[in-house]
Amino acid sequence: MPKMFKSLAALLFVPMLLSPLALHAQGAPATEQSAEQQQRASEKEAARLEKARQKEERAAEKAAAKQAKADAKAVEEAEEAAEDAAEDAKDSGAATDATSVTAALPVIPAPDKAEPDNILYLDLSTGGRVSIQLYPEIAPNHVERIKTLTQQGFYDGVIFHRVIEGFMAQTGDPTGTGTGGSDLPDVAAEFNKFPHLRGSLSMARAQDPNSANSQFFIVFYPRFSLDNSYTNLGRVFAGMEYVDIIPRGEPPVAPARILQASLKTQNKPEPNYAAAAQPAERAISVDDLNAPISN
Repeated sequence: MPKMFKSLAALLFVPMLLSPLALHAQGAPATEQSAEQQQRASEKEAARLEKARQKEERAAEKAAAKQAKADAKAVEEAEEAAEDAAEDAKDSGAATDATSVTAALPVIPAPDKAEPDNILYLDLSTGGRVSIQLYPEIAPNHVERIKTLTQQGFYDGVIFHRVIEGFMAQTGDPTGTGTGGSDLPDVAAEFNKFPHLRGSLSMARAQDPNSANSQFFIVFYPRFSLDNSYTNLGRVFAGMEYVDIIPRGEPPVAPARILQASLKTQNKPEPNYAAAAQPAERAISVDDLNAPISN
């Protein structure tokens, strides 16, 4: 009889030993399946990100092609305007030699061929340097004004006080109100037929055509309605992305500003944009030191 109990106890003990093994065997496939699911999820996310990147690249290429087409069209329209001017001069009996036709639309050198003194740098609080070629060929007096004020440090710290989406970003007023200017006399208009393209630098003015002083604006998109009404005196050739992200508003809630304006010939290094973005600490005054301590 005792042997029978021992045999029965042994039979009951065997399932207890096999239970953990069975549970482990059941859990193993679930673990492997979970790892496979994670891998598939990772591969799916990577594919999604790659697809998004390719989509952004295609959009950027499309935008660049569209902008190039718009610029080409603008140049073509400007050339047609010059031809029309030459034809009008011919009909009125005026001389139409090569010199007069060229005078209607002067030849502007490429930025790498321009005089270094005609390259303007604007280091913006939006994070980078904007390179602008000035055009003394079409607006010598306005270009000279910009260069004079730049060398005086006039534009350093000035905000973009009027920024209109789809139109332009305006600056050059030390008061930040749109009504200020420099102590120099106003500059007589030098309106020209050179087209206002994306990145064109043009002089701001009041109702009086001869009221330009220190304020200027950079257009976001071509604006041919400004031609021959505002003095076009240059164009951005690098760093337009820092103009594009200037906060909008009249005035903006948190306006961007020109950290430093300089000419290429001044050889000024770019500022520390990260440090400039930090708010300046207020100086501690004597009144602060004498103020009562409050809990």
